[in-house]
Amino acid sequence: MNRACRTFIAGAVLLCGAVLPAATQSYHVARRFRLAGDGGWDYLALDTVGHRLFIAHQDRVIVVDPDSGKVLGEIPGLNRAHGVAFAYEAGHGFATSGADSTVTMFDLKSLRVLGHTMVPPDDDAVLYDPATKRIFTFNGDAHSATALDAVSGKRLGDIELGAGPEFGVSAGDGKLFVNLEDKNAVAELDAAAMRVKRQWSIAPCESPTGLAIDRVHHLLFSGCRNKRMAISDATNGALVTTVPIGQGVDACRFDPGTQLAFASNGDGTLTVIHEDTPGSFTVVANVATKRGARTMELDPKTHRVFTATADFGPPPAATAQQPRPRPTVVPGTFTLLVLDP
Repeated sequence: MNRACRTFIAGAVLLCGAVLPAATQSYHVARRFRLAGDGGWDYLALDTVGHRLFIAHQDRVIVVDPDSGKVLGEIPGLNRAHGVAFAYEAGHGFATSGADSTVTMFDLKSLRVLGHTMVPPDDDAVLYDPATKRIFTFNGDAHSATALDAVSGKRLGDIELGAGPEFGVSAGDGKLFVNLEDKNAVAELDAAAMRVKRQWSIAPCESPTGLAIDRVHHLLFSGCRNKRMAISDATNGALVTTVPIGQGVDACRFDPGTQLAFASNGDGTLTVIHEDTPGSFTVVANVATKRGARTMELDPKTHRVFTATADFGPPPAATAQQPRPRPTVVPGTFTLLVLDP
């Protein structure tokens, strides 16, 4: 073997060594923190400035120290709490309450409730768009999105979507993207003009829920209920590929520091996908979590993943109104799971 060949092989080994750690991180449940309160839960949101984790839990939002699991406070008075968004420049947070169609605005430092704004029915996911300094809610039953002023909390207007929205993300430049669950599609919104610019199909993905974005490579990651993640190009609406994930997905995240995408699945798995290139993706792990751990949050600094769930009892008897009732939640078992890489 000549020197040039040896040099090439050594360089290739070093290059592989530099790339592989991100693709082979061994995520695992490192800590479990039992939290008070009963009933259902939904999204988790990390306050990256204050280093606090906000967890929507039935009639409140619980605020937790993600390192110790200590409860730091709560935002009360919600009815089927869903999502939380942070407008740091305004010093305000916003929490959606799907059963009474309100958005609660609170002070980010003190957590004091500042007011409530009525929006169309079933406000669910919520985000802050830094380009317009507006809060946007996505209203499932109303098939719409609503814009709020982040300073006053005032409702500015609604955007008709023509289908039921699920999770949304901001590209940071005035473009918003949202999954349309019953159309198997993604819609692009103009946040300033408050209108739909376009939408595209992500078939064979069905019933997309969670959504994440790679802002550098302009990619969208849609978690779908037929156990697929659809990856699409946000610039042209083309479907890049789909990859397999677990069952019952409800949240997706992307970590730009490791080029890993995540799907949290209600079957008790966290699917981890590596973006090898902007057109090539590899499923590197299906990490065991716990049944019901379908929503999550990511800390881009520590690369930790947070999810929550509880223990389940038998479902109640079926009725005409609820032919397929969900299992009951065992009181006192709500738990935050922390996954370390």
